[in-house]
Amino acid sequence: MNRAVLTLGVVTGLAVPAAAQWLGEPMWNNPSGGGFVVSADYAKPDDNYGGGTAWGARLSVGLGTATFTIGAASWEGLTSIGGNVAIQLIGGTLLPIPSPGIRANLQVGVARTELANVVVSPSGTAVTGAVGVGVRLPAPGFSVEPYVSPGIRYHSEVSTGGSSTEFGYAIGANIGFGSWGVHLAYDNEKIKGGGNAGVLGVGAQVTP
Repeated sequence: MNRAVLTLGVVTGLAVPAAAQWLGEPMWNNPSGGGFVVSADYAKPDDNYGGGTAWGARLSVGLGTATFTIGAASWEGLTSIGGNVAIQLIGGTLLPIPSPGIRANLQVGVARTELANVVVSPSGTAVTGAVGVGVRLPAPGFSVEPYVSPGIRYHSEVSTGGSSTEFGYAIGANIGFGSWGVHLAYDNEKIKGGGNAGVLGVGAQVTP
């Protein structure tokens, strides 16, 4: 998809889905939460999404049962900046149910997307809400946490006044090796007007 078509899609709010929270990336989640984590992300949207590649960075801080995240992503001339908060429901101190490594959280986020390097510069806002459920699988020297995170994504486009509310989900895993680790996720979201858009993302994180 070239820049002109991409721009038209953002302006109309129809041709290009504003999937997940940070445009061009999956809706990342970490049901275990906690800690101080710096993450770097890379993602490949599919053709229904618009193709191309996306890069991003996030900073997460855990305070009690809440984990606060701020971050930014860049995809095809679009820059998204936002943050979210995830509250542990199972596996933390809020509801410490005895379980074989099961974790669950409630995640709410918002991000602002600006279109740069064009004459018309529309902007949009994404608001997301999701439930994340994962299983912590410790192993000698590392840990693995596969998870699924379904939820609702609301998108608005300021210059046209258009908006949509769609269902989406992310399936991923967080793998830890002590103070560093890797993460991956596949995100799928319904497109306004029919169809689905997907994006596959990978990345690395470190706990300073």
